[in-house]
Amino acid sequence: MEDYGITGAGVDLEITVGVPPERLWDLITAVPRIGEWSPECEEGAWIGSDAPAVREGQRFQGRNRREGRVWTVTCVITEVDRPRTFAWVVLDRDENPDRPSSRWRYELQPGDSPGQTLVRHSFVHGPGQSGLREMIQGNPEIASVILDVRMGELRKHMTETLDAMTRQ
Repeated sequence: MEDYGITGAGVDLEITVGVPPERLWDLITAVPRIGEWSPECEEGAWIGSDAPAVREGQRFQGRNRREGRVWTVTCVITEVDRPRTFAWVVLDRDENPDRPSSRWRYELQPGDSPGQTLVRHSFVHGPGQSGLREMIQGNPEIASVILDVRMGELRKHMTETLDAMTRQ
């Protein structure tokens, strides 16, 4: 089946925020609070525990809403290095972490001034199934437009989420 440039499509965001790395770490790993900040993810919840130790292999769910569509995803944490790195994959229906729907990553390092953090936040679409892939497969004649619009939207939402999070 044709990929239409979906696998590997991504967004990289780099921004300095006025929150120290340790505090920002606590915010980005507060999965149940994501709905307070994200324009797309309405709710997050740990699977198997209300307040687990954040560790590789820990799973969580997110409920998302976009353009009237609501869906739930299961995620698996793939990297934890407090307060520097937090990464996870979004599983598709097959739940194979080696073929995820997408990969998300935060990298944090102290900023140039005390109390600041340089944030690198990234999203990469994986080879797994997703709403984006289904939409493009149903409209292959405008695949590049759909992909460009979605990547722009993700960049905007990532920026808005960080902005809201750092106003805490």
